[in-house]
Amino acid sequence: MIQRQTEKGGITVSSSVFTNIVGMAASNCFGVKGMAVRSMTDGLVHLLRKEAMGKGVLVTFHDDDTVSIDLHIIVDHGINLTAVAESIISEVRYVVQKTTETGVRTVNVFIDSMLAGA
Repeated sequence: MIQRQTEKGGITVSSSVFTNIVGMAASNCFGVKGMAVRSMTDGLVHLLRKEAMGKGVLVTFHDDDTVSIDLHIIVDHGINLTAVAESIISEVRYVVQKTTETGVRTVNVFIDSMLAGA
């Protein structure tokens, strides 16, 4: 969670807001099917619905008011993985900085699975 003081009062941005912002930004990138989560029961990777996409994101808050972001995604089959990952990193960094005015230290993209296009 990030807290800021302004002359008009305090602002607190919870971790769930960050995970939702990151999930939306990543999901809007070309080639991304959605966010992923690995099941603890069967070990398989599952595609998350839009309502739960924050579960595929881990945001770590640092003392210097920056964040580090890990996100797990599922991508379309046959796309350039490096290009998609670079696009996600750039988009997530931009959207988080723009919407929360928080510095982004790192963005780590984990491609957990590929799905055939529909």
